[in-house]
Amino acid sequence: MDEAVPTTEDYWADIDYDDENNTLSPETSGSMAAPCLQEDIYVFAEKYAPIVYSLVFVLAVVGNVLVLCVIRRYRSSHSSRGCAFSLTDTFLLHLAISDLLLAFTLPLFAVQWAHHWVFGVPLCKISGALFSVNRYSGILFLACISFDRYLAIVHAVTSGWKRNTCHAQVACAIIWVICLGLSGVDIFFKDVKELHLLDQTRGPYCQLWFTDSATQWHVGLQLVSVVLGFGFPLLIMLYCYIQIFRSLCNASRRQKRKSLSLIISLVSVFVFCWAPFNIFQLVDSLHWMGALTGSCTFNKVMDIGTLITESVGLSHCALNPLLYGFVGVKFRRELVKMCKGLLGRRGLLGMEEWRERRHRRFAGSSSSAESENTFYSAMM
Repeated sequence: MDEAVPTTEDYWADIDYDDENNTLSPETSGSMAAPCLQEDIYVFAEKYAPIVYSLVFVLAVVGNVLVLCVIRRYRSSHSSRGCAFSLTDTFLLHLAISDLLLAFTLPLFAVQWAHHWVFGVPLCKISGALFSVNRYSGILFLACISFDRYLAIVHAVTSGWKRNTCHAQVACAIIWVICLGLSGVDIFFKDVKELHLLDQTRGPYCQLWFTDSATQWHVGLQLVSVVLGFGFPLLIMLYCYIQIFRSLCNASRRQKRKSLSLIISLVSVFVFCWAPFNIFQLVDSLHWMGALTGSCTFNKVMDIGTLITESVGLSHCALNPLLYGFVGVKFRRELVKMCKGLLGRRGLLGMEEWRERRHRRFAGSSSSAESENTFYSAMM
């Protein structure tokens, strides 16, 4: 299950329910096994998802907007010196855009869980595609940053011709195209329908709807998500950071200790955020392929576990600015300069307002106000 909402089949253990015909499927109609009641799952999701998604949205927007502002300020302030946009800055820019677009889809799903889907079918498909595109691209951009650091540190002499902005832009374009292609599954299968649970009708909900004939798509999508959205980037990060650490063995003890702590934090946070969700994805795929037998308890654990672990994974888009931005010396320096500039400008504005009120109160002359404005313009 790759989305923020579970599929229809996940709410049934011993029977399959046909939403269009409102009948039991032929495979299980003879046994007439009792259905698994999933009302407690909905109650939990309606309380949990809106709060968590809203919190991740706020933190991700604030952090990634700061990253974009700092990168823009650094680029504009150094453009006159002829400094090219570095590869790391290029990947950080695309990573921040990806995380920001992913965060903008979260309020829609928060509203869905708090009420139901009220935004229509077109926005359902678009938001689902944006969700998939930016989830995949964000993780792949992290792998690109790791590989760039690997070339810069381990192969600093021989990789000079490889590390240029043109190659970085080509790599980013390839990642966006691949992720857009993967989002086609969401555009095709995502729809807005009501859920029929025994004597209750809930919804409408925007989610992936897989029929019995499309089970292969369901399993294939989840396996692609596990491989491309976790396994492949994790292997790249582990290989690159292990090689980087080996190359730093000759560095000073303090520098090596700082590098080791940074490497461990980067890999640990990535694994902590996305490993649990991908484990649930893999188990669910094995269940759909018949390798695991399900039950009511199994389905409830899978539904609640997938919801919780996916929200933990989504929190990575709010942690990326902290890990890949604020830990950098150059980034912190530019952020401090930007904050000082904003505070200084606000201080000048406040001083100007105080001076204008003072002169209006005591002097009341327009010439003094004009001289103050000229001085303010010069100061700015």
